[in-house]
Amino acid sequence: MSENQCGSCSSQGSCQDAENKDRKLNAAMCRVKNKIVVLSGKGGVGKSSVAVNIAVGLAQAGKKVGLIDVDVHGPSVPRLLNLSLAKLRAADDSLEPVPWSPNLSVMSLGFLIPNKEDSVIWRGPVKMSLIRQFLEDVTWGDLDYLIVDCPPGTGDEPLSVMQLLGQEARAVIVTTPQDLAVDDVRRSINFCRQTKNPILGVVENMSGFICPHCRETVDIFHSGGGERLARESNIPFLGRIPLDPKMVRAADQGQSLLESDEENPTTRAFRAVIKPLLEISEASEEEKAQP
Repeated sequence: MSENQCGSCSSQGSCQDAENKDRKLNAAMCRVKNKIVVLSGKGGVGKSSVAVNIAVGLAQAGKKVGLIDVDVHGPSVPRLLNLSLAKLRAADDSLEPVPWSPNLSVMSLGFLIPNKEDSVIWRGPVKMSLIRQFLEDVTWGDLDYLIVDCPPGTGDEPLSVMQLLGQEARAVIVTTPQDLAVDDVRRSINFCRQTKNPILGVVENMSGFICPHCRETVDIFHSGGGERLARESNIPFLGRIPLDPKMVRAADQGQSLLESDEENPTTRAFRAVIKPLLEISEASEEEKAQP
């Protein structure tokens, strides 16, 4: 037996357990064509709303989509999709994701908390265990996209997601236009470069307020901060999402604006952000089809 083998090691069982877990994780994630992690170094930029609407838009385009909410301390995806009362179903050793539409399934810690007002007080290893469970123990099946909504910052949850998904996971960075947010969000870009995960681009959210009366746009938080960040960081700029009262009301009601108002400027802005994400899937299909 070579020195690298642990047949006589007291931790042999632990090693085998780890190998089995990795095998299970890889088997589940091999069925996912594109893994997209939505990040922001700043809280309050509307990251979850962006993640949800990206997932909805991809599903509306006919893609099979899974959406994971790994914000342990403030899971908001169930509320944004009107799934707060949804119950999880277990089958054998796995969990069934909650269906939102025929093409979109969702998993969140919010489905596991009996009392929505309870605080979740967990350390890093417990969070990583939950994220691993959401990836490997949920029956996602074959997916075109897996969207992961991370909490703000560059702490346990984003790091665990990137470590578990590997370097094929790609990031969408969300910011608002003002310098205070851009400075914090810049850290998310550096985080992805340190983990060696490609960045699909930057989304500038709350970029101008659309007046519900005259439809004129007012730059409450200035404009262009996200685009400037993308240019300075040499990464794509995916587009601007305006601050729209209709989107705020839709979120509070658990609806996606993409469902209800196709002609709304915010809907069109999301379609523009989603277009390059659809193109990466189409490019991958073309590569596989080539002899």
